[in-house]
Amino acid sequence: MSTHDQHESFIKTPQQLATVVLASFLVPIIGIILLVQLVIAERTADPSAMTPENIAARIQPIGRVEFGGATGGGGAGARSGEEVVKAVCATCHQAGVAGAPRIGDKAAWGPRIKEGFNALVKDAIKGKGAMPPKGGNPSLSDDEVARGVAFMANQSGASFKEPAVKASAQKPQAQAAAVTGGAADGKKVYDSTCTACHAAGVANAPKLGDKAAWAPRIKQGMDALAQSATKGKGAMPPKGGNASLSDADLRAAIEYMVSQAK
Repeated sequence: MSTHDQHESFIKTPQQLATVVLASFLVPIIGIILLVQLVIAERTADPSAMTPENIAARIQPIGRVEFGGATGGGGAGARSGEEVVKAVCATCHQAGVAGAPRIGDKAAWGPRIKEGFNALVKDAIKGKGAMPPKGGNPSLSDDEVARGVAFMANQSGASFKEPAVKASAQKPQAQAAAVTGGAADGKKVYDSTCTACHAAGVANAPKLGDKAAWAPRIKQGMDALAQSATKGKGAMPPKGGNASLSDADLRAAIEYMVSQAK
């Protein structure tokens, strides 16, 4: 008769027993660790999201205002280079937002000036890198863009000839007064100036409608917000880069943005 025990354990030595016991602890522990890492693993951002093209797409204005000649006497494209820069370009070029060359920075403008006036105007009209077409204001005429480019480049070491403004054209300030009657309209000011940064949160600007970002700012009060906007703060230049804004216009824009964050 066979003396072999059918239920005999495969563990025959103390070393095998120790291995089995150790494995019974390690296997579930390793499984738990892997599961936890899977749950809490940090998701990395898509590298392509930071390409100049995608940045430009994200900072496109969500709304724009085009002032027209309500009385029929004004012509489009009448703004001088300085007016264009103050109203549009200074938003980024005053403080160097998103890599924009600062006005007056000859070192940054030097290589660009060497490209020639026509090349610079072409890039400004079509957009380049993080800069949207026409600086994000499609109401600008090609001549106005050219004047703005000439003004900024000439402030930074160039000697370009600024395209002439037609003498019969009505200035945009007069057009705006005819349309609005001089009354401040917060949304219009936001659309024409503030949206370049606050629509997409460029340079940490609080996004329009972002209650969490605006809450601590709202607590400061309107006077403090207006003072910061007037003098500039952080990457934001004074009056959002538009020196032509009146205090009433600026306050109206702030009140509009605050109302969207409540």
